[in-house]
Amino acid sequence: MAFQVAYHTDIGIKKKTNQDGMLLKTAKTPQGEVGLFVICDGMGGLSHGELASATVIRGISEWFDDELPPLLESEMAEKEIPVKLEARVRELNAKILAYGEASGIKLGTTITALFILYSQYFVMQIGDSRAYSINDKLMKLTEDQTLVERELQMGNITAEQARIDPRRNVLLQCVGATKDINIVITTGEVKHETMYMLCTDGFYHEVTDSEMQTSLNPVNFEDERKMKDKIVELVELAKERLETDNISVLLAKVI
Repeated sequence: MAFQVAYHTDIGIKKKTNQDGMLLKTAKTPQGEVGLFVICDGMGGLSHGELASATVIRGISEWFDDELPPLLESEMAEKEIPVKLEARVRELNAKILAYGEASGIKLGTTITALFILYSQYFVMQIGDSRAYSINDKLMKLTEDQTLVERELQMGNITAEQARIDPRRNVLLQCVGATKDINIVITTGEVKHETMYMLCTDGFYHEVTDSEMQTSLNPVNFEDERKMKDKIVELVELAKERLETDNISVLLAKVI
């Protein structure tokens, strides 16, 4: 197993800083290649959101370099890796929260992390950045932890109302805002020639599911350059539709 990867991030048409963060890490093992892909959407105004997302990205990158190698040698790797990764996120949550309290500021970040371990993947979710799988169909692998998503699940609003609801950016939780966080971890089977996509809300608010499915079908991408060109094209489309947030997309195709 190996990966084709591509990513693109854009400050957007309104904001003065890009508070999104991304991480792409792969490692070769005797059993094949493993990959960790992370996307964060920071919040807190000025540079505070950027600090929160960068802190999470740096902390997880260090975990990959320092703590993952011995875990990969363990016979219990499939069980231990998500537990240890969750523990690192909780440490980073406490670190960001303590900094905010000491500085008298509020800051935080979403995190959506995808770990591909041979034939299995793990998705870790806090906030409203998303993970998708794309092959002959588009499948959303995460549930937005937002007020609007909760209203939708309760049947109080329709999907069309949720798409344009002015409260759609109101998060129920994020990393760095509260002491207790509910980290949602889901798992699934990895299939060859499947594309996995992580994106911030600035992307999926303006690019429809059908456009994602049509434009990002993995059979169309035999190299990373074409993947990159296509996501740049879609990000520009989101900007043309007047998306005001930062916009970030990360693709990983399993080959």
